[in-house]
Amino acid sequence: MEQLESEVAPLPPRFRFRDLLLGDQSFQNDDRVQVEFYVNENTFKERLKLFFIKNQRSSLRIRVFNFSLKLLTCLLYIIRVMTDDPGQGTSAMTNTGQPSVHSGNSKWFVCTVIFWVDRKVPVWAIQVSHKSNENNLTWTCFWRSLNYNTRQFSIFWPSVRNIFVPVFLNCWLAKCALENMIYKHCYVYYIILYSGKNLSLFKSFYFCIVTFSTVGFGDVTPRIWPSQLLVVIMICVALVVLPLQFEELIYLWMERQKSGGNYSRHRAQTEKHVVLCVSALKIDLLMDFLNEFYAHPRLQDYYVVILCPTEMDLQVRRVLQIPLWSQRVIYLQGSVLKDQDLLRAKMDDAEACFILSSRNEVDRMAADHQTILRAWAVKDFAPNCPLYVQILKPENKFHVKFVDHVVCEEEFKYAMLALNCVCPATSTLVTLLVHTSRGREGQQSPEQWQRMYGCCSGNEVYHIRVCDSKFFGEYNGKSFTYASFHAHKKYGVCLIGIKKEDNKSILLNPGPRHIMAASDTCYYINITKEENSAFIFNQEERKGRPTGGLYDGPCQLPVHSIIASMGTVAIDLQNTSPPDICGGKLVPPPTVNGTGSRRPSIAPVQELADSTSILPCDLLSDQSEDDSVFTDEKSHSPTEYVKGYPLNSPYIGSSPTLCHLLAEKAPFCCLRLDQGCRHNSFEDAKAYGFKNKLIIVSAETAGNGLYNFIVPLRAYYRPRKELNPIVLLLDNPPDNHFLEAICCFPMVYYMSGTIDNLDSLLQSGIIYADNLVVVDKESTMSAEEDYMADAKTIVNVQTMFRLFPSLSIITELTHPSNMRFMQFRAKDCYSLALSKLEKKERDKGSNLAFMFRLPFAAGRVFSISMLDTLLYQSFVKDYMILIARLLLGLDTTPGSGYLCAMKVKEEDLWIGTYGRLFQKLCSSSAEIPIGIYRTESHIFPTSESQVSESVDDCEDTKEKVEESRSNEQSDHPLLRKKSMQWARRLSKKSVRWQGVSRDSSKDHAQRIAQQRLNLYRRSEREELSELVRNRMRHLGLPTSGYDEQNDHHNTLSYVLINPSPDTRLELNDIVYLIRSDPLAHVPEEPPVHRSSLREQHESSLDPREDTKL
Repeated sequence: MEQLESEVAPLPPRFRFRDLLLGDQSFQNDDRVQVEFYVNENTFKERLKLFFIKNQRSSLRIRVFNFSLKLLTCLLYIIRVMTDDPGQGTSAMTNTGQPSVHSGNSKWFVCTVIFWVDRKVPVWAIQVSHKSNENNLTWTCFWRSLNYNTRQFSIFWPSVRNIFVPVFLNCWLAKCALENMIYKHCYVYYIILYSGKNLSLFKSFYFCIVTFSTVGFGDVTPRIWPSQLLVVIMICVALVVLPLQFEELIYLWMERQKSGGNYSRHRAQTEKHVVLCVSALKIDLLMDFLNEFYAHPRLQDYYVVILCPTEMDLQVRRVLQIPLWSQRVIYLQGSVLKDQDLLRAKMDDAEACFILSSRNEVDRMAADHQTILRAWAVKDFAPNCPLYVQILKPENKFHVKFVDHVVCEEEFKYAMLALNCVCPATSTLVTLLVHTSRGREGQQSPEQWQRMYGCCSGNEVYHIRVCDSKFFGEYNGKSFTYASFHAHKKYGVCLIGIKKEDNKSILLNPGPRHIMAASDTCYYINITKEENSAFIFNQEERKGRPTGGLYDGPCQLPVHSIIASMGTVAIDLQNTSPPDICGGKLVPPPTVNGTGSRRPSIAPVQELADSTSILPCDLLSDQSEDDSVFTDEKSHSPTEYVKGYPLNSPYIGSSPTLCHLLAEKAPFCCLRLDQGCRHNSFEDAKAYGFKNKLIIVSAETAGNGLYNFIVPLRAYYRPRKELNPIVLLLDNPPDNHFLEAICCFPMVYYMSGTIDNLDSLLQSGIIYADNLVVVDKESTMSAEEDYMADAKTIVNVQTMFRLFPSLSIITELTHPSNMRFMQFRAKDCYSLALSKLEKKERDKGSNLAFMFRLPFAAGRVFSISMLDTLLYQSFVKDYMILIARLLLGLDTTPGSGYLCAMKVKEEDLWIGTYGRLFQKLCSSSAEIPIGIYRTESHIFPTSESQVSESVDDCEDTKEKVEESRSNEQSDHPLLRKKSMQWARRLSKKSVRWQGVSRDSSKDHAQRIAQQRLNLYRRSEREELSELVRNRMRHLGLPTSGYDEQNDHHNTLSYVLINPSPDTRLELNDIVYLIRSDPLAHVPEEPPVHRSSLREQHESSLDPREDTKL
């Protein structure tokens, strides 16, 4: 027990005595298993591949070093030739009676003098020490074997050390272009040397150069070596310049042949390949696809055939010239609608076909139509080829329902932006999950948050069967919640879902009533999959635990682990009354009750759940929460809500979701926020008297995809008291078809306006909003200059960033590279440091180099192109799209849970660590935490933080004025300097005024001068505040809400996916939870028709009786 108490971390004094007794806060490490990741790369083959091929730096160094070694062998050969004595060349053959050399007049020579040379011992030792690389069955392999194996053989047979070896052929191996020039001149020199002619090495080189560049020596030749050297230099220059020009022409011809050529049928049948079909290939799209596709080890041998109707642009051509891609990527110019082009790409033999839409088109509907025709054409030509299709508009999705995997861009985009408002940084969470990473980003950074954030970003979703798993195999027959908690405690993996063998549906957190079976498929979050992990058990586990003891239950846990999991006596020294249980909060440590009995602070997670022991606490905590009748503060008219399915879906194929609905549809006139009607006279958000903060969505048009923004925020599992009013700020008025779809949802309004109009923002209630979502406009997605499509959006968001500092602005951008301009601060040293970190991670080949940008880490910016990897990952993980849809609320499967968030408050800090929080949630409400959204105070080293500070209001001395003038942080120094000078001149003139009204004029001038000084002292923050207040007064809006806003920009936020159990909880942490379906275990009743929702509500006003919760 003393050893156990020594591990207790310090807690606040309020709960210190409670944990002093048994040490409940110490998270036992006795059964913790250390998991080693990526053990599949520990083999010698994988290490060589990583060092020589995958790692760009080491592979380049190895190639340069290898090239230098080959040149060194040539240099050694020249040295050997220069020091060679033909008279000593055949000393080893003298015993055979054969002559060693010939006289100079002989026309013949003995062959032995060619094969036996005079090689000095140092030169022989250097040549023997040189080793070859990996050999293949090619001519290169033959020459390497001839060069190296002969010398290695001479180690054991000294008499053959002087045998001739053509090591100059390494020049051929080093650079094939030198073959005809180098090795033949060495042959000429070597052969002529023993023919009796006095020909030097340089003359033989000259002979070869002139011979290969002309028709031979000619009748007139230079006789002295300087002239010969000049001729050699001139010819070499011609040999270098002309081939470069010819190379470009040949490469262009080859690319033309490739574009109009065919993919080899033999290669298609012997090798695996996939086909990428796009209407226009951009460099960003290509690199995202290649980096994500080839990030998986088993796809390294695949070929990628690109079928595109347009020619390659310059950037794509440069990328495809890189050796890493030139050997695996083949570009074919052609149309998917032509069978001849599909035959050229060997579509019928392809492993998969990816069809991507062009999202930068002005007419996105036309782009979808082209994608649909491409999918039909491929299905008609190759019906067995798996299809992976990307669709932009949700109404076009039902045309491609036959494909294997489809991702609708607008569905995912709006659902993700909606969840960002209730679960902060959901976009960042999902983006990190669908990107392949090793969790090594930012590990060299000096800041702790970057190391934690980068390490946790390597978590991905994997799957494995229970019977094949070491993570979950021991929990066969146990409840899902029990398996999830203990697997996280022991191995650090987070079990989030399950799929039964007889059911194709994936269930996220099916709850404690689901019993794990050997045939179940588990879906879990971890750094790498279990097959690539190794386990290092503690010494106690290797030796085995004793079977006897106080506890001999089925799980065979040690005694002190059971005692610790049962908890301790919780005595609050300041408040001994039992706390109330409320929704959205953790249960505080229980206190001693009236009878003096003790209750555990954290109950153990049960192996088999009781039928009535676990229900989500937010559904049982407050009976008044689910009242179906609400009273409006202004009109005192009751508003009735019911739970049901929306009556009118705006498009075919939308997943039915149980939502909070109005008992009666709202008239279209009542949906207009800024205009009154005969039903109400409200003309602004303030007049409605909303109890909760607003969510404002700025969009160009009210498309069908916007429907998916509303549904997740009105889902039945959202507490009714926490529903936020939704205001749609639209550039163009919506049509009646869209209004018919949204009129059944409570507190959903629209108005016409743009974000660049301050009056529209104020009328929409921006000062009463917590979140403003700026959706990328379709009309600006294409621009003449690349990456300029986001210019207007970025500037408008930056204006709102200055005007409303406490507002959370969530922005969608077309290009992810433009994230660096969000919340831009001039002279921001911290952003500059993050930019350098991003460049370093990009140079290392990271797929998440942008992750350290503060707006992205905080979930304030998002680009839909980041989700392209979701479609690419589906080729390896066919379940990723379905899991993402379940997390975002796009699909609702009976028995599957949903994503929500919980904020850690001061009364919850007694839990201490993330591992104990996991136990608390699993034992009390069967919720599975998957990550933390953490916000930290940070002092940024930037002058911008000082701009909002006003100048000192003390007496304006000369030193103060001069200091403020010279301050670089002043926004308009020249303008304010002129204003100051004008005020001083005005005050001096007033002294010289004469007359009866001298005193009154002087007072008036002093008042004007004081006003000017006050204007000078104002900061930028005060000027912007005054501007907003003036506009609000002009519109007749109260300014009280704006005065309460504060600047919260000196903070940074980031997401920690599946942190370790030892991670300490901090105040205001937001924990991502997968909460089990409240309706999963409700007894089935006869189905209720949509038309009878009204009668059902009238028969029972208590929704608990309707849902049996």
